[in-house]
Amino acid sequence: MGRLWFGGSIYTMENEGDAVEAVYTEGGFIKAVGTYERLYHDYFDRIDNEVNLKGKMMLPGLIDSHLHIIQYGEKLLRLDLSQMKSSAEVKEALMNRTANLAEGEWLIGEGWNENQWDEPVILSRKELDDICPDNPMMLSRVCRHALLANSKAMELSQVTSDTPDPQGGIIMRNEKGYPEGYFMDTAQDLIKASMPEVSQEYLQQVIKIAVDDLLSKGLVGGHSEDLNYYGGFNKTYQAFMHAVNGNNKKFKAHLLVHHEVLDNMIEENLGFLDGTTYIELGAVKIFSDGALGGRTAWLSSDYNDDAGNAGVAIHSIENLEKIVQKARKYGLPIAVHAIGDRAAEVIISFMKKYPLQNGARDRLIHGQMLNERALKTLSELPVIVDIQPSFVASDFPWVLDRIGKDRLEFAYAWKKMLDEGVICAGGSDAPIEEPNPLLGIQAAVLRKSTFDGNEYLPDEKLSLFDAVRLYTVGSAHAISQENYRGIIKEGYTADFTILEEDIFQTDPVKLHETEVSMTVVDGDIVYEKTPYRL
Repeated sequence: MGRLWFGGSIYTMENEGDAVEAVYTEGGFIKAVGTYERLYHDYFDRIDNEVNLKGKMMLPGLIDSHLHIIQYGEKLLRLDLSQMKSSAEVKEALMNRTANLAEGEWLIGEGWNENQWDEPVILSRKELDDICPDNPMMLSRVCRHALLANSKAMELSQVTSDTPDPQGGIIMRNEKGYPEGYFMDTAQDLIKASMPEVSQEYLQQVIKIAVDDLLSKGLVGGHSEDLNYYGGFNKTYQAFMHAVNGNNKKFKAHLLVHHEVLDNMIEENLGFLDGTTYIELGAVKIFSDGALGGRTAWLSSDYNDDAGNAGVAIHSIENLEKIVQKARKYGLPIAVHAIGDRAAEVIISFMKKYPLQNGARDRLIHGQMLNERALKTLSELPVIVDIQPSFVASDFPWVLDRIGKDRLEFAYAWKKMLDEGVICAGGSDAPIEEPNPLLGIQAAVLRKSTFDGNEYLPDEKLSLFDAVRLYTVGSAHAISQENYRGIIKEGYTADFTILEEDIFQTDPVKLHETEVSMTVVDGDIVYEKTPYRL
């Protein structure tokens, strides 16, 4: 038995402006679309109930193509530093948190961003020690490619002046060579390795907290990367399987598999798209560089504001190629974090050198900076680019200091990629950005900085239709499921995002004010702003 949905603006997203009057769903799939009269006539003996949208807008279910579900859940639980506008505000928040710490408990903060402080000077180890001398402290930067640690955390981690920089990481040091508590990219692992291991029960609870919040934002699913950080592949994978089991919790999580736990996946006889309807495994995740904020994204020439520094290659080119070859040995696609243009060039060359033969697609994650060569090669390959439109709102204008105006042509160039035939999928990189998809859609359309309100690279603005498709059609293409997800059509999954207003009739400036009315997964209402009376 099924449901008949009608009475609102139902956009299929197959072609611009395409809309239908009603949708009939059954067994988790769309059985038919058309007029209310025809569907009621054809299915009247099978309709359990009817949902009158009462003028609301229905879209295919929005999907975040790149986030970190567990990290986002932890952000909701931990001390959130992401909205603070000064180092003084951060220090006050840390001081307040110390009052409730038990002996030996770690003080963990999330999301500090010196670029939005009145004075963008990174906190020193001494400042952290003055606030919290007896408990270890770890504060993740907003990009999650750097962290701050106090002396107690460094002591537990056995980090000294003799500790070398790891491949792909930097330990910032003072003039005497002593670590200053600032760890970048893979150097973060030195601190994280000494943190207490979390239980599977804790992970399940964090996942549930995150998923509930994501559903309330209209997301029916997300592509996440978590399997290498919380005690290994099996524990984390099982936490997802128990937390989102399709009975009391429905959300479609597609889990990228970090290359360091690839062997664990293979040992379990699992592969690409294996799992359940709600938890499935994805491409092999690889980091090739860092981030622009910390000047560790791997560029083809030096940073404009840091002569002699062109960023960090997480792996040597030789080792990076070996990781790609290993993925291909098992016929697996790769999903590679590449923010700088040099990182993009190198990994795209390997995608071309070792093409997939099974129809799956590789993914370039972020692609914030390309160059002409990289874009040309990319346009010739069946590669999806996972973009985060909200980065435009967050990164400008400070990113101009990093890369200079001469490199802007191929920076954050979403429209240029679409015009070249590159399929893009939209995401947030939560917890780095808020996972509200309407914020990403708005950023893609307006390209306005949240810092100064100015437009940046307006020629790269997307139409509202193309921006929405990033989170529907694009996200489905990224996981080779475009034949049954991403649009409202017979035979496709009954996943819908229902908004209070028709955003195609709304001023884009007010997009972020639009409220989610319902989130629907497999035809079931899993979130309601106001409980619907059947």
